[in-house]
Amino acid sequence: MAKKKRRKSKKKLRQQRLLWLIGGLFALVVVASMVSETVIYQRQQTQSEDADHAQKAAWINQLAPYARELQEKYHVIASISIAQAILESNWNTSTLATQYHNLYGIKADAGQKSVILPTKEYENGQWITIQGRFAAYSSWQESMKAHAMLLYRGTSWNTNQYQHVLAAKDYATAAQALTQDGYATDPSYAKKLITIIQTWHLDRFDVPTK
Repeated sequence: MAKKKRRKSKKKLRQQRLLWLIGGLFALVVVASMVSETVIYQRQQTQSEDADHAQKAAWINQLAPYARELQEKYHVIASISIAQAILESNWNTSTLATQYHNLYGIKADAGQKSVILPTKEYENGQWITIQGRFAAYSSWQESMKAHAMLLYRGTSWNTNQYQHVLAAKDYATAAQALTQDGYATDPSYAKKLITIIQTWHLDRFDVPTK
């Protein structure tokens, strides 16, 4: 009887070891599958990020030559013009930009072709949503020119509205001047522009000031 019990005990032990081995192999397969899925996901994310970066860089390069041309004519620093287009249009994805070619959120003058869209304004220390009447353009070039002319000529009530922006010799000073001269209500507007310019090295497009 003792020998039979011993044989059964050994057989049971082998079965347990086999189950452990199978369980271990299964765990390895699961871990390997998870690692593989993670690698694939990371690769897809990287490819997506690379494609997004390339698309943004291409758009910047499209705007840059005209931004330089406008700087020479209207004295609006090219990197500021590009950075404002990026910020205001959210990389040319906003409704105002994609459907109406308005890259800067410029409000419409009386009698000008326009569209009414919701927009956020910073008032009394908080953000509020209002309905704004914005200019509608036929092309992004028309929008960029309108932006440069607005800063150059000022508003209908103050022709010197943006004098500090035009007088700025570098993008950082110009960014601060946009807030100083009342272009935007966002208290962090200048900081956002400077971050965009430095991240994408937009100052390489600036025409050296005399």
